[in-house]
Amino acid sequence: VQLQASGGGSVQAGDSLRIQCAASVRAALSRYVIGWFRQTPGKEREFVAAIALSGSSTYYSDSVKGRFTISVDSSKNTVSLQMMSLGPEDTATYYCAGRQGGCGGYGCSSRSIYRYWGQGTLVTVSS
Repeated sequence: VQLQASGGGSVQAGDSLRIQCAASVRAALSRYVIGWFRQTPGKEREFVAAIALSGSSTYYSDSVKGRFTISVDSSKNTVSLQMMSLGPEDTATYYCAGRQGGCGGYGCSSRSIYRYWGQGTLVTVSS
């Protein structure tokens, strides 16, 4: 499984940005959970959003709920994260991650359940 994140960039506070994760998988993408995490220097990688592609259930951290939307384009094997009302606190390197099957008892927000990770894409929000 290969995951490739793209779409990061520099924006102003209040702007929107969409980042994408292109997935190269052997099994059908519908068997996977794809998550987005973000990390700033000196801090732990934190959960942002996830989508369980078997049923399109979505999960969000409290800090992005209502502002970010995760979605999938199955025809392109791509998971997108639409980010709105961005603020400087959203500045981070964003990583997509994948796991085959469900999230299990730890939940989709746990880093430990994800086996596959893409490289990051940097999002910078200026005030």
